[in-house]
Amino acid sequence: MPKKFLKRHLPDPVRFRQRRGVRLFGRLLDDPFLLHLNRRSVAGGVGLGLFVAFIPLPAQMLLAAAAAILFRANILIAVSAVWITNPLTIPPFFWLCYRVGVRVLGEHEQRIAFEPSLGWLWTEATHIWQPLLTGSLLVGSIIGLAGYGAAHLLWRLHVMRLLHQRRQRGGR
Repeated sequence: MPKKFLKRHLPDPVRFRQRRGVRLFGRLLDDPFLLHLNRRSVAGGVGLGLFVAFIPLPAQMLLAAAAAILFRANILIAVSAVWITNPLTIPPFFWLCYRVGVRVLGEHEQRIAFEPSLGWLWTEATHIWQPLLTGSLLVGSIIGLAGYGAAHLLWRLHVMRLLHQRRQRGGR
C-alpha cells in the first residue's frame, strides 16, 4: 500500500478534524495514531472496516469510526472500507451471511419472499435475525482478518520493493 497514494487521496488530518460531523468525537480524535499512515494503522483500519461492513446494522460508518478509535486504527481507512457494502452489494452479502448462519446453527433455511415494506422487514426479522447475525459475525471476522493480513502483506511487499529499487540504484 503506497503511503504517497493514500496521502494523496485521503483528506488532510487538520481539515478532517474541523468537519462538523467529526467534531462530535471531540477529544477522542486527538490521538495522532488515528490519522497516521503506517502499516499497523492502515491494516487495522482495513480489517475493522471490513468486519463492520458485514454487521447488519444501520450507521456502519459510525460503528467503524468508533471501533477505529477503540483499537487505534486509521479512522479514515476503517470508514472507507465499510463502503464495500452498498445498496447493490448488501443483498448478496447478507444472503451469504444468512446461509452461513443457518449452517452454523443447524437450522433449516426459510424461503423468503421479498416485499419492500417495513411490515415485511419486521415480520421476517423475527425469523432470520439469529442466523443472519451469526453468519454476519463469522463472515465479517473472516473477511476482516483476511483484509488485515492482506493490507499488512501488501504494505510490506511495497516497502521491500522500494528498498530493493533503492539498493539497485546504489543508495542505502
